[in-house]
Parts: sequence; structure tokens; C-alpha cells
Amino acid sequence: MSNKVHEYNNKITDNDAFFLTAAQSYNPRKLPGKTVKYREKARQKALCPFKRRTLAGIGLMLMLPWMGSAAWAAVPGGTLDPTKVPKYVSPLFVPPAMPKTLDGSASDVDYYEIAARQIEQQVLPAPLPKTTLWAYGSGNDPGTFHSPSNTIEAKFNRPVRVKWINDLKDGNGNFLPHLLPVDQTVHWANPAGGPNGQDSMGMDPNPYTGPVPLVTHLHGADVVPGSDGYPESWTLPAASNIPANYAFRGTHWTQIDGAADEPGAATYQYSNDQRATQLWFHDHTLGMTRNNVYAGLTGNYILRGGASDLPSVSLPQGAYEIPLTIQDRAFNKDGSLFYPGDRAFFEGVKKNNLRIPFIPSKTATGGDSDVSPIWNPEYFSNVMMVNGNSWPQLDVEQRRYRFRILNTSDSRFLILKIASDPTARPAAEAVPFWVVGGDGGFQIRPEQLGSLLIGPAERIDVVVDFTNVPSGTPLYLINEGPDEPFGGGVGGVDYAFADPDTTGQVMKFTVVPAASTDESVPPQQINHLLPAENLGRPLTIRKVSVNEMESGTVFASFQTDANGSLRNIIEDPAGIPFGPTTSMLGTLDGNGAPVPFAWMDPVTENPGNGATEIWEIYNFTEDAHPIHMHLVQFQVQSREPLQSDLNDMPLLPATAVGAARGPEAWELGSKDTVIAYPGEVTRVKARFDRPGLYVWHCHILSHEDNDMMRPMCVGNDCPVPLANP
Repeated sequence: MSNKVHEYNNKITDNDAFFLTAAQSYNPRKLPGKTVKYREKARQKALCPFKRRTLAGIGLMLMLPWMGSAAWAAVPGGTLDPTKVPKYVSPLFVPPAMPKTLDGSASDVDYYEIAARQIEQQVLPAPLPKTTLWAYGSGNDPGTFHSPSNTIEAKFNRPVRVKWINDLKDGNGNFLPHLLPVDQTVHWANPAGGPNGQDSMGMDPNPYTGPVPLVTHLHGADVVPGSDGYPESWTLPAASNIPANYAFRGTHWTQIDGAADEPGAATYQYSNDQRATQLWFHDHTLGMTRNNVYAGLTGNYILRGGASDLPSVSLPQGAYEIPLTIQDRAFNKDGSLFYPGDRAFFEGVKKNNLRIPFIPSKTATGGDSDVSPIWNPEYFSNVMMVNGNSWPQLDVEQRRYRFRILNTSDSRFLILKIASDPTARPAAEAVPFWVVGGDGGFQIRPEQLGSLLIGPAERIDVVVDFTNVPSGTPLYLINEGPDEPFGGGVGGVDYAFADPDTTGQVMKFTVVPAASTDESVPPQQINHLLPAENLGRPLTIRKVSVNEMESGTVFASFQTDANGSLRNIIEDPAGIPFGPTTSMLGTLDGNGAPVPFAWMDPVTENPGNGATEIWEIYNFTEDAHPIHMHLVQFQVQSREPLQSDLNDMPLLPATAVGAARGPEAWELGSKDTVIAYPGEVTRVKARFDRPGLYVWHCHILSHEDNDMMRPMCVGNDCPVPLANP
């Protein structure tokens, strides 16, 4: 974060608290269309009696739930019909270990040189075309590149050092442009801004076509700030044709002391002094994480050993311990990835039927538009992938397996179940899951569950016992989560199940006879796994808020055809504010009202080094958000509903009422990502054990990339401005 941009943002943003009175109930009016959920709420804004406070200068308005909340995103896709993709043809790919790089000068660490390159991968089953992706792999072995990547296997207390190389270049050494449309009007890396203007909001409404910035974050790692993968620590590839006026690196580029300063690379080190667990790495570039992760830049990092690990004989191991990285994608007929290139896609209308001004255009009343032309508030695809293949299949022996499940989707919450019928809803449970761990390692005891809720970026460590399933039985890992933003509740009652023919199916298991003796311990016989980590006594309760914003300058009316279907969205100064335009995190003021802040605002979260705090996360939106904190592994304390009106919309001042719920059965261990439900306060306890600059954010990538991320500085030595120095 450059001080220059901070100074600019301080001048244009008014974040003084504004007290909003309690909501009144109203009768909803529905405007049909593909975004019904949002439209129904959005039309109510005209009925709302509240005075709205704006963020002066950038023209944003806080979207409280009663004013019109998060949008419903229709299931999208490219020219390839997902129902035409054969299911359960490709065998499940199990990522091997990432090969180390020989380095005689670093005998006390495991050393890797890992590059990001463009590859062709058979994601869809042959004879469908291959897909162009980006992937991590060993820079010294072209055969190791795959998305998701090979797995880094790490040992407790043995450091791992990685030279991360941005190798997005063609055979002539020229940079490769992005595979997907990148919006230049959000707050993003913006290399074209130059050495003093990068990491800022651009004004070019066209997709970015320049060299791609990358920075890798090891999600869940307790790591020094210089190796955390800060969003402004990116680097461009060392290409021969980088324009002379471009910034080659982000404002806060850094690497470990003593590492060679090489163009297109940064060297990080991970101490591995935390509990044994499943971490994962992914790109984290400011304002374009969603694009780079969707393009393929993800991989698993398994930390083993130490007192926090179980004896190897307790759980399935070797070929019977399998990571399952689940993500949704969409494709075109030529095999290429589909990704929306305009806001009309999200609204469910044709591009020429969304007739509003976008940045940098003027509005009908002479103001500046604050609506980005390409960014979509959420994104749901129509093909499910596991370990880089669409709808794969796996032969499982009559024995126990350990599955380490990771959700790397942009916006999709998964509710997984093993069923004998892939399309019946609600599905009957065929085989249960035994949850043994999550984000931060083993939990205190195993828990048997019929289904698993996994938000974006969350991990769940489970044992599944196929011992007594007859050989030849087909079983299906299905998804009963929604094809829209998740807000909690029950499938089939509070939301529609994901399409049973496409996104409601994930992969197939076929049970075969056991080939060897299963020496693992049945999970129901394990009474205790791992005591909760002692995080110390909290001395601070920090109240933060989750908010969604609508336009302060663009107003629109929504037109339907004779059948009541949405046809046009047209700028109308007498209409309702267009939105959502961005998402923001923030604080709570003394009156219990949310105070949203942009990415570039001064730091408001400044824990002391070594301090333990309770964070109370107040969600003022209609949707659940997976909130991720860098550096720490926290413990979920409770969730409690906020006082609401007759329409279940929170009243102000925000007040927790009723009985608090403890952690869910799969949250009985350490976490780094927690689901914050709408209209509730979620409480977590964390100890901040390293000083420096980190971030916290929503892990819905489309939210994170458009201001739903905030810097967090631990200790007194902060390299960016503090709100209360």
C-alpha cells in the first residue's frame, strides 16, 4: 500500500459514523428475472424510510439488508453445454509430491523452485479438447506442471524455502496476456500505473492485456510477513517486452533476507512450526486473485509430524490418503475456460440491454459512475472438477480412506454427501463421514456426519469407511449446496439444491475388493484426537463488520417483457441505486452501526504482538461470507443472531440476542477461515504471534478482489498508515 495512494484515499473518503434507526417492515415486491433474489430486495429500497450515508467522493452507499442485499447469480456457462460432458470417465488424478530442487547451500531447509506456467491439460474427458490453464510446477521439470499442482510435503520444524517464479512467458520470452478478462477499474495491482502508481484503481474500462502480476500466498501458514504473499508483493514475469513505463513489482514487494534479487521471482521461507495440517497455496495478487486462481494457480501443502500429528498407523495413509480439491468451472466448445467479461452476465440480460454508465463515464446527472464494467459480484460455474478433472471416478477398496477436502471455488459453498443415487434430492446418506480435522489440524474428537458444509478456502479432513459396502457398488459424492450465494438454512426449503444433473454431482466411487489389510483404527474407536491449543486469555474484543455497497451515483429502472421476464436495465435518475457495486469490511461504531472501509484506508485492525483477541464479526449482508485471517489459526467461540425486524433484517444498533451457538461439529479444532452467517455475529479467538503487515478478507474471491479485504498490522512497527496511531 503506497502512502501516496493512502493520502489520496484519505482525502476522498468520509468514514465518519452515521447512526441508522431501526428498520420498519414492508411488503416485498418482486421483479422477475434471473436475479430474482436480489431484485425482490432491491425494489424495496424505494420503500425504505432510512436516510442513507454515503462514502463521499467515491459515491458508494452502504447496503444494509433491508435496503437491498446480495445478488443471486444464475448458473453461468460458456458455449459448452455441461450436460454434454460425459461423467465419470476420467480417473481421479492424485497429485504426487512436488520434487525438491538441489541446493547445496541450504542443507538445513527443503528447497524448491516453483514456477507458474501456461499449459494444456485434459480437464474434460477425451475426445473433448484440452484446456489452456496456468499451473505451478518444478521450474526444473516440465513434466510436473498440473492444476492443481503437485503437493508440497513438509515436516514439522523443518523449514521449506521456495523461489516462486512468474514464468508466464511464451517460447520467445515475451509475456503471455491473461486467459480471462481482468477489470482495471477495481483496486488492483495495476502495473501500468508505473513505479509510483501501481496498486491503485485504474480508469480503463477495457480488459487488461499486459503482463500478468503474480504473488503466492500459503493459506493457513503461521509465517513472517515477508513470506506471507501480501497482495501488493507481486512481480511481473522477466519477459523481454515489458513496457518501459510499467511497474515491475508491487508497492510492498519483499522476500527473505539474503535471497538473490532476481526479476520475475521472490523467495519465501515457511518455518513449519505450527500444528500438522493441510495448507494450500494460491495466487493472491491485488484485485485479480479470482482470475489467477480460476486460471489454475492452486496447490496443496501437507505439514506432517510433531506432537500434534497422530501416529501413522491411526489413520489411512499412503495410497489411502487422498486430497480432493473441488472447484467449479465453465468451458467453451473449444475446451477453453469461460469467464464473464461484462456486468450484464451477472444481471442476466444481454450486454446491450444493460444501459447504465460504467467507470469512467459520466452519469445522467453529471456525476462519475462508480460501477465497474467487467467485475461480477459473485460467480458460479456449471462443471464440477476434482483434482483438475471434470466429474472423475475413483475405485475404492473395501477399507477406510482419508480424504483431505479443499474447496477452491470462487463463490460456491459445498454441501457434500455420499449417496447411492446421484440425482435424488434430498439424497439419502449411503456412507457417513468421520471428521477428524480441519483448517488448522486435528480437532479434539472425531465427529460422524451425514453431510459436510465447506465454504470457499475451507478444508475438512475426513475418514470414510467402505469396509462393509458390497464390492461393485457405485457411490456418488454429491453437492446439495445452492447454485447461488449461500445464506444458511436447509436445502429444498430455504434454497434450491444445486442442479442434480450438473453442479449437484461431484465424483463417483466404485467399491472394489480390498487388496491389503487395513491397519488403520476405526474412527469411532478414537475417543480423543488433539486438545485445543491454549491461545491465552483475550484482553480485547474487536468488533468488525461485513458490508455490501450499492452505487451512490448510478440509478436504474428495471423493465420486463409481457411475460414478466427481466429485459432491460436502464439508467434512470428517479430509479433505485444500482448494485451491488463492491463489498467492504469495516468496524462497528459506538452506536452499533457498521462503518465500512476500503482496502486503501488506514489500518483499523492493529493487534499487539503476542496479544490474544476475540473478534466479533457482524454480518450486515444477506449472504454468508467465509472470513479468512492471515497469520493466525483461531478458534470458533460462538454465533449469535442479531436483533431483527419481522423480515429477519438486523436492527440498529446491532444487538446480539437469544442463545449463542457453539462451534459446529466440524469446527472443534483450529481454523483460519470461518463462515459468518447473515444477520449474526460470529466470534473467534486468535493469538497474533508475529509482528508485521498481513491481511484479513472474505474468501469469496470476487468479493476479496473488489475491496472486501483489509490490511491488518500486528505490533507497533507498521509500514502503512494506522487509523489510530
